[in-house]
Amino acid sequence: MYTVSASPHIHSRQGVNRIMYDVIIALMPALVVSIIFFGLSALFITLLSVFSCVVIEFCIHKFLFKRTDFSVKDGSAVITGMLLAFNVPSSVPWWMIIIGSVVAIGIAKMSFGGIGNNIFNPALIGRVFLLISFPVEMTQWPTNSFNAVDGITGPTPLALLKDGIMSGKNILQIKGLPEYQDMFFGNIGGSLGEISALAIIIGGIYLLVRKVITWHIPIIVLVSMFVFSGIFYLANPYMYINPLFHLLSGGAMLGAWFMATDMATSPMTIKGQIIFAIGIGVITMVIRMFGAYPEGISFAILLMNALVPLLNKISPERYGNNLKKK
Repeated sequence: MYTVSASPHIHSRQGVNRIMYDVIIALMPALVVSIIFFGLSALFITLLSVFSCVVIEFCIHKFLFKRTDFSVKDGSAVITGMLLAFNVPSSVPWWMIIIGSVVAIGIAKMSFGGIGNNIFNPALIGRVFLLISFPVEMTQWPTNSFNAVDGITGPTPLALLKDGIMSGKNILQIKGLPEYQDMFFGNIGGSLGEISALAIIIGGIYLLVRKVITWHIPIIVLVSMFVFSGIFYLANPYMYINPLFHLLSGGAMLGAWFMATDMATSPMTIKGQIIFAIGIGVITMVIRMFGAYPEGISFAILLMNALVPLLNKISPERYGNNLKKK
């Protein structure tokens, strides 16, 4: 009896190309919302990021790998470009997008051998690199399309919350926190792809219907965040905000539905996925509530990515078990 690990071994019509293009379609609602609220700068950043990622991957294949079966055709570089753009402000300089694309594709993806071989989510590596290297540019948030043109920026909901708590205020004393409906529909400041929870949920439902992902990782990530923050909220509602705020703000939805579910960097087994998702939810809330940085899901996903090889060892499927059951 053989222990099966890595790669799908059952033939189906759901190939890599179909999966990748389904993910691209699922990201369209978030892209449309970002253009509505941030204007053409959102479209420019997304197109530049996609173009940079595709060109960089093409050049690595052609000039370093000396291969002619270019992987850019499968759409994975397009997704990396879109997700990288969705993780930056609409005011970010164009040259930073190119640097982030080089890091995401050249270091986080192709240095491991390309699609399916990378350990960490490429777009998140690019995003974290830009955040650490250019913290000022990565934390200036135009609040809507009109403000983006005027160069007026404002803090994100999580930044407002963190600043208020750090200054000794309780929840009721913090001014400027957005209404939940604004966070749900997208009328807030933030990265391109994280301002509208509704747009991300629509894309996530599409992926579920198309069976590109299963519910385990996204739902358990969000439930873990809700439960962990809810315990502290019930214990002290003046120091800890309603857990719904954490689900609708920051990159929670984008991370849970599109980053954590990346097939190459998430566990293969259901048990592994459950542990993986709980870890992401808990680490995200620990960073948000007790760390110096207001957001934490990017770091949480990358930390749990590092544990995926170990999580894949938990109760692996054995080839032939399903045949015996039949």
